[in-house]
Amino acid sequence: MIERTWAPLRAIAPVKTALLVIDMQRDFLQPDGYAAKAGLDIAPLRAAIGPVSAVLAAARAAGLSIVHTREGHLPDLSDCPPFKLERSRRAGAEIGSKGPLGRLLVRGEYGHDFVDELRPLPNEIVIDKPGYSAFEHTALQQVLSTQGIDTLIVTGITTEVCVSSTLRSAADRGYRCITLRDACASGDLALHEAALAMIAVEAGVFGDVATVAEVIGRLIV
Repeated sequence: MIERTWAPLRAIAPVKTALLVIDMQRDFLQPDGYAAKAGLDIAPLRAAIGPVSAVLAAARAAGLSIVHTREGHLPDLSDCPPFKLERSRRAGAEIGSKGPLGRLLVRGEYGHDFVDELRPLPNEIVIDKPGYSAFEHTALQQVLSTQGIDTLIVTGITTEVCVSSTLRSAADRGYRCITLRDACASGDLALHEAALAMIAVEAGVFGDVATVAEVIGRLIV
């Protein structure tokens, strides 16, 4: 584990802040889903469900905008790049192939949907994305701009792939980002810690890192 001291959080304005819950899907979190089939250790991924649930409840109570994302592809896989499909095949979890939860990472299948503990409320935003960043080939930027959002609290899986990709895209677009170290997870602790350490480069090039407790403390003011 990389030891690092993070700067105290500045104030969080709920009306200008959105909570991003990235890819907390059955295909990534259940033992018969895509991630497990691809050889990932899902135990640390599942350990993030509780912390994400806690910050989600606090964000709802504080009136934050809530955005849930799902990674997955159209049934005909027309939005799945050939190399991504090839890579998934090499990993032993070919996108679109049949599994216990339906076709892997295909929209509309049981495995593509969110785990029961983290289902969106009817007024919350769901962004379906074909890639790793929640901003690419989606309406997320338009949604956030319409709501006047300038700060993102980032949670979800995996820290080194979809969380990191979304975070970097958000930083390029000028958002203040707060990544919650205990509400993100990877199947590899070393990759989780390395992804978090990269945020601190140049005095926080990709924003702040905080814990769920620290952010909840800021929301209950």
